[in-house]
Amino acid sequence: MPKRFRSLQPDMVVGTVELLEQRIAERFPDASLRQVASELTAMAREAADRAQHISRPNIPMRVVQWLLVICGLGLVAWFVRKVERSKDIFDLVDFAQTMDGLISCLAAIGAVSLFVFSWELRFKRRLTLNALHELRSMAHIVDMHQLTKDPEPLLLGGPSTPSSPERKLTPFELGRYLDYSSEMLSMISKTAAIYVQEFPDAVALDAVDEITSLTNGLTRNIWQKIMLLDRMQAALEMSGESPPPPPLIAPTIAAETPAIAPAP
Repeated sequence: MPKRFRSLQPDMVVGTVELLEQRIAERFPDASLRQVASELTAMAREAADRAQHISRPNIPMRVVQWLLVICGLGLVAWFVRKVERSKDIFDLVDFAQTMDGLISCLAAIGAVSLFVFSWELRFKRRLTLNALHELRSMAHIVDMHQLTKDPEPLLLGGPSTPSSPERKLTPFELGRYLDYSSEMLSMISKTAAIYVQEFPDAVALDAVDEITSLTNGLTRNIWQKIMLLDRMQAALEMSGESPPPPPLIAPTIAAETPAIAPAP
């Protein structure tokens, strides 16, 4: 089996997102969902570059880490040499005090060394979590755009209010809009997986799993709307009825709206 099927290819993810953006632009050129898809394309391209940057070793930080460790080891060596030159080394009380101080010094140096060597890990983790936070926000933005795309008022009709959202989409266009939204959520989770493919940090992996769970939950809500749309369309076709026109403002409500005088 080719090795390219054993790992996620960032260029393939970017290509899929670009194709999705093009499909949305061709179907809904004036919709704000197209702008969201354009931003997701830019984020996918950035993910490929940022993931490579995160996976590369940070040479300046590693040099500083080793310098600090060498300084700590030099301090221990100096302390040992001082102990060897002491004339009271064989005295039990002085020996116990010396060993206690040496053990405390070694423990402190060990703790500092662990802290220093975790600098690079924590720095990369922070970069990864910041990028994943952007993708999590993008998932909520996609969900906000499809929130008012409810198939029931479109197919069943009925009066709306002045605050009701505009419903200009046909049943076919509404189905495509919802399908594009579900695809965008799926690509958000794939883009998030790019960051942890070369940086399998436990905290970052948990964050990616949370994004995947979030997008899966939002996708299930969208597919419930798609299935409802299909069932209602099938019921209308069996009954021989055509979908009602987009709902208008109720007459009683429209009458309360003040009229605007025509321009002279």
